[in-house]
Amino acid sequence: MKKLFCLVALLAAAVASLSAQGSRVVADSIDSRVLGVTKNFTVYLPAGYEDSGRDYPILYLLHGAWGDHTDWTRSGNAKNIADELYASGFGIPAIIVMPDASGEKPDKTGFRMGYFDKEGWPYETHFFEEFIPYVEGKYRVRAEKKYRAIAGLSMGGGGSMVYALHHPEMFGSCCPLSGLLGTRPVAVAIDDDFTENIGRNDPQDILRNATDGQLDSFRTVRWYIDCGDDDFLAHFNVQVFLLMKEKQVPLQFRMRDGGHTWEYWQSALPSVLQFISIGFGE
Repeated sequence: MKKLFCLVALLAAAVASLSAQGSRVVADSIDSRVLGVTKNFTVYLPAGYEDSGRDYPILYLLHGAWGDHTDWTRSGNAKNIADELYASGFGIPAIIVMPDASGEKPDKTGFRMGYFDKEGWPYETHFFEEFIPYVEGKYRVRAEKKYRAIAGLSMGGGGSMVYALHHPEMFGSCCPLSGLLGTRPVAVAIDDDFTENIGRNDPQDILRNATDGQLDSFRTVRWYIDCGDDDFLAHFNVQVFLLMKEKQVPLQFRMRDGGHTWEYWQSALPSVLQFISIGFGE
């Protein structure tokens, strides 16, 4: 009996040790001087992070309109998807950071919703001048272009693409999913302020008006665009694909069966994690 008790105790200790080394989802926040508010965000820390002592690649994963920083873990099953992929050996474990760009209204729309600067709410400035330095100073991150990726869905897909176009020196890979990648005709009827702000940051305009030097810098980013064939934003994604081909900016483009749904984005996330892992390993 004593031997059995000792065996059970050892097994329990082993399970506890493995559990302690498993992945974690952390709720965090930053007091923003630029925005004048506290902004919440969510962080996925891969299994082994606590004890490995090493630095990790990082993925910034953006949510869509009517959403917030909890969407990818609450509705997108991001933790389980990342756990399964990394455990299978088909991806390089990364820290995944999910920022908040929700609005102040109960439905999470309003003046503060979105990823771009506007008068009285300079969110993009906050993201690059405060948020990235804060995150990469607090967590063990390989803070280099090669090991930094950005992705997002819908509004966040557009945000991820524009961020990589505005700062190609920052990101090794960019992966918009069902992205809001254009504004003509108007794609999302939320309010005039939101539509105008998206219009001022239209990725198609950025690509059309880019200088040769800017195009060269865009070619240093690994691009992956995925959108369902039944998605109401599909035409914008096709337009960007054709425009990037015209401008000779290499990309991988996927159009699969599906619409603007969490089912589609969950099915897309494993391929995104694999794609960025290839970039981390090159």
